[in-house]
Amino acid sequence: MSSGLGHSLALLRDREFAALAGTAFARSQAYSTVLIALALYAEQFGTTGFVEGLFGTAFAFVQLLIVLPLGRKIDTGNAKRFLLAGLVLNVAVFGGFALVESATHVILVRVLQGVGASLLWITGSTVVGEISPEDESGRWLGSYNQVAAFSSLAGDVVGGYLLYAYDFRLTYLVLSLVTIGAFVLVFAFLRDNPGGKTDPEDATSVETFRALLARPMVRALVAFRLSFSFGKMAVIIFLPILARTEFGINAFAIGWILAGGKLTKSLLQGYTGDLTDRIGRKPYFVAAGALLYGVGTAMIPLSYLAEGALSPVAFGFAGQSVELGGAFFALFAAYGLLGVGDSLRLPASMALFVEEGERFDSVASSLSLRSISWKVGQVVGPAVVGIIIDVVSTTVAFLTAAGFIVVATVVFAVTRTRATTEADTVATLGD
Repeated sequence: MSSGLGHSLALLRDREFAALAGTAFARSQAYSTVLIALALYAEQFGTTGFVEGLFGTAFAFVQLLIVLPLGRKIDTGNAKRFLLAGLVLNVAVFGGFALVESATHVILVRVLQGVGASLLWITGSTVVGEISPEDESGRWLGSYNQVAAFSSLAGDVVGGYLLYAYDFRLTYLVLSLVTIGAFVLVFAFLRDNPGGKTDPEDATSVETFRALLARPMVRALVAFRLSFSFGKMAVIIFLPILARTEFGINAFAIGWILAGGKLTKSLLQGYTGDLTDRIGRKPYFVAAGALLYGVGTAMIPLSYLAEGALSPVAFGFAGQSVELGGAFFALFAAYGLLGVGDSLRLPASMALFVEEGERFDSVASSLSLRSISWKVGQVVGPAVVGIIIDVVSTTVAFLTAAGFIVVATVVFAVTRTRATTEADTVATLGD
């Protein structure tokens, strides 16, 4: 593990990687802090499960609309400009969140946040894949994700503390300053036009996506992510809300729950990225990580049992006493396991999409397919799970999410096997 972490830190000596890592840091820290803020908004505005689901659906729906054309624009345009525009837009988002006065306002600002997040995520990942040395895409993307995971952890802990000890406006001011710092790094150190190597006349978006989807591995990964995203996004949106509205856990403690998973991701992703480069067999990493995530999701309802079974523990911090009940520890353990699952899955999944995209000089388009396959579940999942919470129960909602994750893994294994067999048969007939 230490070797993987050391390799990741060594990459920060590369000024361009450091600039790109700055965008990942700003993006992930903001995303994590806002998730905790959403739990506070849910309590403040007395929202239903369906409305809480819309907090996630609004963010994803706009991304579903823009992700494919955005991917082609990045492939054929100046990626540096897209990164800078995304950073500016995120600062505007923080200003919007500081002024919200209703759940409707929160949903509208989440739409704008979805646009900014897409600009930073697709562009940043594309540029990392484009400028990474040959045969080191797993290490570069794993380390890039590792920085994002560490930043997400910082958003959980620091953002959670700011929301607990101060107010929304100071929290969003801090996020704005971090984002402005990332803007300076990109402007100063990233080469002009670092991606965008594809001639717009060489292929239309339809031709490019058809070529990518003709690849067996891409089809298997897309099918997998359609179902997996339904379950994972339910966890991301509703676990903080569950902690706040059901158990009264404060924002700082919610941040520590989320930090458990982020800590494992920040420590492990660089290492697992190295493993995927050395061992290969990336699909096995994807499947193993998904199954672990399903187990962790099914553990979340155990928080109800733990709350009554374990005696509360008081902790002193910054001159204040915070009492943590059994639900906190159950949710912390579950989210920690989710982090291990993601650490296995994410670097392998991203490396596979990059490798497939490189065959057509369309890395951004490949990553756009990766993103849009996620968006379907990301749009539908939170709203459906919110309805299940309103109509049935929170326990059934999380078990349903876990079921979708297990189904996703089975679909991935079956689709990949059939697609690979079909490709091998065609190749044999062609010999």
